[in-house]
Amino acid sequence: MTEAVQTPGTLPNESRLANQDPRAISVGLDIGTTKVVAIVGRKNQFGKVEVLGYGKAESYGVKTGEVINLQKTEQAIREAVRKAELNSRVKIERVTVGIAGQHIRSIQTRESMTRDNPESIITQEDIDKLTNQVKKIQVENGESIIHALPQEFKVDRIDDIQDVPIGMAGTRLEANFHVVVGKVAAIQNLIRCVKMAGLEVENITLEPLASSRAVLLDDEKEGGIALIDMGGGTTDLAIFKNQIIRHTAIIPAGGNIITQDLSTGIRVLKRDAELIKVKFGSAYPGENSDTEIVSIQGLPGHEPTEVSLKMISRIIKARVEEIIHYAGLEIKKYTDANEKNMLFGGIVLTGGGANMKHLTQLVKLLTGMHTRVGFPNQHLAGDSDEELKSPIFATAIGLLMEGLENKVNYEELEYEELEQPKNIQQEKPIAKQEETNNEIVDEEDKQEDEELEKLKKLNKKRKSNSWTDAIMKFLGKFE
Repeated sequence: MTEAVQTPGTLPNESRLANQDPRAISVGLDIGTTKVVAIVGRKNQFGKVEVLGYGKAESYGVKTGEVINLQKTEQAIREAVRKAELNSRVKIERVTVGIAGQHIRSIQTRESMTRDNPESIITQEDIDKLTNQVKKIQVENGESIIHALPQEFKVDRIDDIQDVPIGMAGTRLEANFHVVVGKVAAIQNLIRCVKMAGLEVENITLEPLASSRAVLLDDEKEGGIALIDMGGGTTDLAIFKNQIIRHTAIIPAGGNIITQDLSTGIRVLKRDAELIKVKFGSAYPGENSDTEIVSIQGLPGHEPTEVSLKMISRIIKARVEEIIHYAGLEIKKYTDANEKNMLFGGIVLTGGGANMKHLTQLVKLLTGMHTRVGFPNQHLAGDSDEELKSPIFATAIGLLMEGLENKVNYEELEYEELEQPKNIQQEKPIAKQEETNNEIVDEEDKQEDEELEKLKKLNKKRKSNSWTDAIMKFLGKFE
């Protein structure tokens, strides 16, 4: 499936678009600093994600993950959604939206509750009640809780329960929670842009959590893993251990600041610096010699600028080292807290920045941890577009997966819809048979009534004849 090509001003014919079935179809909307991506999909019978269509647009109203211009962001959302609609032939109405930005922070807390009936088993309702208590904890003014994610549970004296203790009995239920908090204004601006584009927000998810769904393996989450999602405006971090989210952080620097460094360092326009970064960029200057030169066309009337590839790589390396340094501090904060907090899986890089040459080698050198690039292809159906398997789409696909979490697979839904008319057809002969039986009963009742009426007339006639005979016999005596 390829992204829809759409000429300016043209829109898909809405009358030909199918409605977004809330039972089976979901839409992930990634509103980033450099791009907006809308992706439509559904689950098949094997639990894989089938992408029906997607669209992307350049983003000009977002800076370091936060909306700074509502109108420009709305326009980008509309453009991406229209392309996705044209491609998927689905009318998009509800979306799962990702959120990031330097306003995001996380805290650890512990919550407990005493159950009314300790003899009854713990249900999902109890877990939800405990989680809702956490969502009411006091945070700083102007902040709101985005996620309250349970970690280990404790039931009475049994502690360190990794799984949700549904089915257990107990009086006191406790749990550690990882709470993600964000600025109310930033959250409202994001929601307002989506609504201005004519869409309903089905759910809001922290972007590194969404990316982790798309690129991390269960074994990595079990053994311990740090996900570094290098976007355009921010670099997002999520740490997992024993299948549980342990730590999240947002670093307010990403691919855009590398582009800005190149623009300043080699004195070219920002758009030219971005092209150079994508085409020639490398995190390892040692692979280039001083004689490897690239010529860049400058402003009109100016002579082309010649720059060595080694210099380009040195500029990139300096900024990447800084970003990884801050990510490393967050990782160290977690691993140093407890000797059990070892990350056997190492580091997974994803996002647009993960495509840079030799980045994995540099990160491994700086952190001493095993490093790989995370591609969002493990959960996609086999016939998915190759472009979607790029780390650039990790967050969008993760948001789509988040939206599909409680949806049924479309093949099961189609089967049920096919079976329903058959059941109706089977019910029709039964109803017809009942109607026929009723007609037979009515006919028999009618015949019985007619026979009864004949008997009455016959008896009346007999009575009349008997009375006549008696009178004749009486008169005969006088003769």
